[in-house]
Amino acid sequence: MDIASNDLNELAKRHLWGHFTRLSTVQREGLCVIDRGQGAYVFDTNGKRYLDGLSGLFTVNIGHGRQELAEAARAQAEKLAYFPLWSFGTEPAIRLASRLADMAPGDLNRVFFTPSGGEAVETAWKLAIQYFAAIGQPTRRKVISRDYSYHGTSMGALSITGIPALREPFEPLFSTAVKIRNTNRFRCTSCADAPACTLDCANDLERRILAEGPETVAMVIMEPIQNTGGALVPPEGYWKKVRDTCDKYGILLVSDEVICAFGRLGYMFGAERFNYQPDMITFAKGVTSGYSPLGGVLISDRISAPFLQDTGPVLLQGQTFGGHPVSCAVALANLDILEREDICGNVLRHEPLFDDVMASLAKLPLVGDVRGCGYFRVAELVRDPDTNETFSAEESEWILRTVVSPMLYDAGLICRADDRADPVVVLSPTLICGEQELEFIRTTLTSVFTEAWKQFQSR
Repeated sequence: MDIASNDLNELAKRHLWGHFTRLSTVQREGLCVIDRGQGAYVFDTNGKRYLDGLSGLFTVNIGHGRQELAEAARAQAEKLAYFPLWSFGTEPAIRLASRLADMAPGDLNRVFFTPSGGEAVETAWKLAIQYFAAIGQPTRRKVISRDYSYHGTSMGALSITGIPALREPFEPLFSTAVKIRNTNRFRCTSCADAPACTLDCANDLERRILAEGPETVAMVIMEPIQNTGGALVPPEGYWKKVRDTCDKYGILLVSDEVICAFGRLGYMFGAERFNYQPDMITFAKGVTSGYSPLGGVLISDRISAPFLQDTGPVLLQGQTFGGHPVSCAVALANLDILEREDICGNVLRHEPLFDDVMASLAKLPLVGDVRGCGYFRVAELVRDPDTNETFSAEESEWILRTVVSPMLYDAGLICRADDRADPVVVLSPTLICGEQELEFIRTTLTSVFTEAWKQFQSR
């Protein structure tokens, strides 16, 4: 039964509880209801077209409307719609695990599938704890992550997440999850004014390990480029220092690539872009381009070894929909497209143009800094272009929610206005985008930021 757009909005107001959604705003203003997608664009129920400048949520890497993936889901659902991986296997899960292992760097030869990225992060932490217990180091239970990092919202993953506003309502969380400084050089108090990064942010890892006691730390988890805080690109030498520090103290390094894998940075895995070898990689999102839910952990042979022994432990982790056969079939079809159409190559070929787009935005008075690489970028907004002073909480709410976001929607560009740290506008377009889409981003943001600055000045 077809439902009119207005009727859908009324139903949404009464029944739908959106994720990270302010319900009072929905009651007052309604929702933009997305109806369909094609290529780099989505269309709402009124027929308006938007450039999907966030890939849904860093997810739809190969673009919308791919019939090949829909067909893969249909064919698998007809053959075997569901069966668990609890002491059983399915052909799609086995084939996908093998293919991911072949693609992954180093000896990451085993895959534990989950329904989502947050559950992949929790799996990695549980696995690290059980691994160290199995090799006679049971005191290693702590995990180190970075300030303002996002790793999920379940209670375990939220403990690893470093965003205060998300954590505070649920404290106390796990005290065994501790934080270190991130790589935000624009706001760094140590080296923002220095000619180059001093790598004090990397040295902070060793300081924290020593403060906690190396014998208590199981793993370090970091994104190749940190999302929250605004596409925080690590400085030259950062990842080598982190890897060396983990090796020095016998700690596992987990690369959280829920956002950064499968072409987002121009490589299948972000670790390849920055030339470091993790002990585990957590993934989700782009593995299926969002056509079906799937996540997982790629695990090194060294970590798997104790679990392969006759007297070894069983990993005490499992989810009903982990490695769902339909999702695995969709992932295999998605990887076919990523490779056949050289999606990574498309990102790298257009990276210089995206650099230029962001450099032009950096000249606007509202923009204090631009960051990122590949198809993952941000513009950080400031209230004073001379001092780069950030907005107050009230000003940030006004500039992002009342001014910038409505103008972006009116212009037909979907991206993310985020003030969980300093206010930024996040761009993460589908990886099939080319010159036309990137130039649209340039002209749209130039117009919106220019008008927003005028409104702020006259406020």
